Amino acid sequence: MTEEQSPEEIARLWQEGVGQEGLVLLDGFHALKHALRFGAEVRMAVAEDPGAVRALAGELAPDVEAEVARLVRKAPLKGLLARVHPTGVAALAVRPDRAAGLAALGRRPRPAPVVVLDNPRNLGNVGAVVRLAAGFGATGVVTRGDLDPWHPNVVRAGAGLHYATTVDRVELDTLPAGPLYALDPEGEDIRSLTLPDDALLAFGSERHGISPELRARADHLVSLPMRPQVSSYNLATSVAMTLFHWGGPKP
Repeated sequence: MTEEQSPEEIARLWQEGVGQEGLVLLDGFHALKHALRFGAEVRMAVAEDPGAVRALAGELAPDVEAEVARLVRKAPLKGLLARVHPTGVAALAVRPDRAAGLAALGRRPRPAPVVVLDNPRNLGNVGAVVRLAAGFGATGVVTRGDLDPWHPNVVRAGAGLHYATTVDRVELDTLPAGPLYALDPEGEDIRSLTLPDDALLAFGSERHGISPELRARADHLVSLPMRPQVSSYNLATSVAMTLFHWGGPKP
């Protein structure tokens, strides 16, 4: 894109890009900021007020300010997006190479666990887990089931931190190698365990828990401390507690 292109021309290019396989919608400034910080190839960024977005970058993310200024162009967002993020900016970025991501998940020894989400249903919860995994330095997040972990709503909830870790969808027989610790109310209290760096940490849905086939595959069943008569924790809360028990990024 160039400065000379009109908002109408930029809108046309955006609409062409949205239909391309392999491009990811980054909805909002924080998603764009994190994607740039972690090496995403951002193809274009659009805003109703590019000057305001550049100022926001200068205030909140001076490390990527120059890149944001180079990328952002004026376009009518209400005609391009189902809903406009409060920060008034959206971008399209190239999805990371899948083969490289799967290789990173399978590499041994692994310096940090892989989070396994077993048939998750809520897009926002999956995004929150990606954000947690990125913050804790987990090797990646993989999902089983039909939910797409790169759905735009997941990327939005994850604030673009898909680019800070590896995120993919796998089958039971293609799980990365490593001891599988499945969270289950009947498992051993997590406080009595040390979780190894190369663990797979598996979480089911709040309603159904771990699926029977994944439970059968587990090397260890692990439970979180919970007051009697409380039904469950939110998925992201369970992941946060477990990753914190593991230990998180090394000082």
